[in-house]
Amino acid sequence: MLKTVNLGIQYGSRKLFEHVDLTFSKGNCYGIIGANGAGKSTFLKVLSGEIDSTTGEVIIDKGERMSTLKQDQNAYNDKTVIETVLLGHKRLIEVRDEKDALYQKDPFTDEDGIKAAELEGEFAELGGWEAESDAESLLAGLGVPSDCYYSLMGDLDAKLKIKVLLAQSLFGNPDILLLDEPTNNLDYKSTRWLENFLLNFENTVLIVSHDRHFLNNVCTHICDVDYGKIKLYVGNYEFWYESSQLALKQAKDQNKKALDKVKELQEFIARFSANKSKSRQATSRKKLLEKIDINNIEPSSRRYPFIGFKPSREVGNDILMVENLTKPGVFKNLSFTVNKNDKIAFLAESSVQITTLFNILSGKDTDFTGKFKWGITTNVGYLMQDNKEYFNKDLNLVDWLRQYSKDDQTETFIRGWLGRMLFSGEESLKKCNVLSGGERVRCMFAKLMLESPNVLVFEDPTNHLDLESITALNEGMKMYKGNILFSSHDAELLETVANRIISFNKDGSYIDKVTTYEEFLGDD
Repeated sequence: MLKTVNLGIQYGSRKLFEHVDLTFSKGNCYGIIGANGAGKSTFLKVLSGEIDSTTGEVIIDKGERMSTLKQDQNAYNDKTVIETVLLGHKRLIEVRDEKDALYQKDPFTDEDGIKAAELEGEFAELGGWEAESDAESLLAGLGVPSDCYYSLMGDLDAKLKIKVLLAQSLFGNPDILLLDEPTNNLDYKSTRWLENFLLNFENTVLIVSHDRHFLNNVCTHICDVDYGKIKLYVGNYEFWYESSQLALKQAKDQNKKALDKVKELQEFIARFSANKSKSRQATSRKKLLEKIDINNIEPSSRRYPFIGFKPSREVGNDILMVENLTKPGVFKNLSFTVNKNDKIAFLAESSVQITTLFNILSGKDTDFTGKFKWGITTNVGYLMQDNKEYFNKDLNLVDWLRQYSKDDQTETFIRGWLGRMLFSGEESLKKCNVLSGGERVRCMFAKLMLESPNVLVFEDPTNHLDLESITALNEGMKMYKGNILFSSHDAELLETVANRIISFNKDGSYIDKVTTYEEFLGDD
């Protein structure tokens, strides 16, 4: 068991959080959510002992082992991949090295023999004889090629290093597992494997993640870091979000009777409790929800941007035709036609394939063979991964957005659109060339809403966004009446928006299916 007592962190006059009294129990998975900068990762670092708290303490049951996902990709460059994974269980490595050193002694005394026997017993108890095969199983599950297992970490590319460090954190069945953004840069197959691993993991897990699908699948509880407090709620992210929104709606409804509110909340809980999944986490969550006190459901103080795209005109029958598009080393003979109502998700193990395709479609890349043609009725809005070119001017946000408003350029009108993206008051006078990645993306959404395209091309639109913005974007893309071509690492976005999947293989070939994301994974 992991427990915090009166825990607080303060930097100068700024308090991240205070008076945190929480208990994290075996068999549960806790998703830690909060706005960017709220202190989610700091909270994990305090729990792991990496940084000290300002007040209070962290208590771990005696004898329990904690494992964390390391963030320094270069920390093990001189170690082999297998050895790096094994180092996730320090005591096991200490015992192995100590007994090996004993066997090298000359002379080997009776005392050495007794000590070696003790170490052999502990080594076996810690799973030492199965350690390498267990490490290999983790690496294989995460998609690390077997020919890399005895390579040096320094020789691997960054994405493989991330997978090895994740395998290290999972190794040896830790009692407490702390994972900070474990799905970042994971391909969809590796993410799916990690979900299944955690669903069957029987100890305590705490996860910081922006991946709602991941949080929905694995979490039994949500820890909300908000306004200097950390509150614990039963249920996954979807339950927390919908229940907090329902409570907020009820709080605004002055005419609704108390008994009606109670009944509405009880029906809501019952609906979420009727989860038929047989996974261990879902079963545990179901039992917890059935016992929940409706007084524990509170409105959230979070602010969500409003993202809604409305086409200025309906698209015609001819939208986009791609024929035998080939880029050597990237993809070959790519052919597809976009039909009305298509919302196409593009998947690839290499993001270069999708970036290249979108650059070709936008006219940025002209070095290819084959052809493509946009229909004459299309008005395409692009949101590419690299959007810095739009923000290299010395303009405040009002003047920046005014460039893209054709009909109304009054300050009141422009500020209204910025307000939807949570840039209000003095925030709207920020210079556009000093914005963070997330702020730039929100500005691009405001630009696109003003331009009213009937086709959207989005490359990883959730990158740099917090959960609130991702949730708002998801709703906006679901409700959009035009066509969408997009890529994303957010599985919830893929599942709820896409009705067609085009997936690139490593050799440049591709699969094109009219299907949902979940059905596509099931067929894979």
